[in-house]
Amino acid sequence: MQVSSSLDGDSVSSAVGFNILQVIVVSAVIGIAALKAGRKAEPFLAVVESFLKIIQRVLWWIIRIAPIGTLGLIASAVVNYGWEKLASLIWFAVAVYVGLAIVLFVVYPILVKTHGLSIRQYYSGVWPAVQLGFVSRSSIGTLPVTERVTERNLGVPRSYASFAVPFGATTKMDGCAAIYPAIAAIFVAQFFGVALTPIQYILIIVVAVFGSAATAGTTGATVMLTLTLSTLGLPLEGVGLLLAIDPILDMGRTAVNVAGQALVPTIVAKREHIIDLDLYNAPRAGLPFADDSDIDEAELRVTDEAAGLVDDESEKATV
Repeated sequence: MQVSSSLDGDSVSSAVGFNILQVIVVSAVIGIAALKAGRKAEPFLAVVESFLKIIQRVLWWIIRIAPIGTLGLIASAVVNYGWEKLASLIWFAVAVYVGLAIVLFVVYPILVKTHGLSIRQYYSGVWPAVQLGFVSRSSIGTLPVTERVTERNLGVPRSYASFAVPFGATTKMDGCAAIYPAIAAIFVAQFFGVALTPIQYILIIVVAVFGSAATAGTTGATVMLTLTLSTLGLPLEGVGLLLAIDPILDMGRTAVNVAGQALVPTIVAKREHIIDLDLYNAPRAGLPFADDSDIDEAELRVTDEAAGLVDDESEKATV
């Protein structure tokens, strides 16, 4: 967190900057310190876990009313900018969503299938986080749900997911830092009549790959778009041109980001043979993820079976 202020005549202005990489580093240091402290850190961990449970419950309420929020965002864009201005950018929006759809529904399923995992189970497991990301337009805001579905639905161990998902929230930006800036740069060049050279197309790829690591997982991709346009020498007026429909585009970008942030830990867990395939392939039954009571009951059942307290015949009859 960075706070700066400046004095201009009789007015004073201040600005607050947010860098998620700093948060990740500080969180890692605190986690290591708590681990080294051992039992003395248990009260601190209990408070943090309780706070996390509250946040998860609030986010699930948000997911339930997500369709209403989506309609509100679209209606607000229409009222503020009007149909005529939005219609002039409709083909650009279509191109962006086609690119996002190719990644989400073609590239990701190929990666899932090539690693021997069920495509249907992946989408049903990650869907609560994708839905919240679509409405919130923030990878960081969706982070608790993304981490939750990665653990409880996709079977990634908590010890790994708690590191990989937050790290991916700032480095895995397929929508905001790869697809959108590339298409936007080509659109701005065509709009202002600038012919792109092969070198500039290569620069688009380079900026998309390396710039994603510096893109915060908060609403909007204006910084990334500005970086791409300035690197290519294109008019920065194109940023203001695209802001008219940015809220609508940002919903799709964030949804793709969140899906990828859950996919990478799942693939790595599968490669390292640490994924819980039973949990990954478990029926969802329309639930966002397993409740804590389900976890406790499962653990108790395993304990009872190990102690010989569960009658196999009665279990079969119950099933």
